[in-house]
Amino acid sequence: MKKKLAVASMALVLVLGACGNADETNQNNPETGEPAPGSGAIDHGVDENKVGFSMSGDKVEEATDVPKEDKEEILAAFDNYIETLNNQDVEGYLTTLSTKGYDLEEERQATEEMLENSTMKRETDHETIVKYSGDSAQLFSTLKTTFTDIETEVENTHEGRQVTVFNKEDGAWKVFSIHFIGDEPVKE
Repeated sequence: MKKKLAVASMALVLVLGACGNADETNQNNPETGEPAPGSGAIDHGVDENKVGFSMSGDKVEEATDVPKEDKEEILAAFDNYIETLNNQDVEGYLTTLSTKGYDLEEERQATEEMLENSTMKRETDHETIVKYSGDSAQLFSTLKTTFTDIETEVENTHEGRQVTVFNKEDGAWKVFSIHFIGDEPVKE
């Protein structure tokens, strides 16, 4: 059972730890493990060349320059990205991904291996476009992902915040990368 839990955890890393560029990733201080100044998820602003979001109190700040049609298309693309994996539709899931951001064969293999041993259900909330240009967008959401081992029916749930980076490719919004920040589990 520990092996299956390890496989589920590794699958989460593969699915949630998408192929972001190394220069977009903030590094923790190697001595303390603490985030470098300005790299916390809440305390940094949106930089033109970086992925991130700003918060005012507990509210995520929405980009104000998103045309209505693009906003609807981006939100629909995000919903499709979430639902295809919830439905274990590997082919549909792969069509939501950018070929510039992902190795689709590698992603296919990792996804099929994950779904061989577990089911996955992702629930999102607070979907907000936090950065937009004509051909790219960043969508913030809170995310709850539950893996259920097919054999034992043991559930493993992860919660956090995610910024999903979209690029417009051949007229369609595709997931280019994701940046997930896990929340600490609630102690009971």
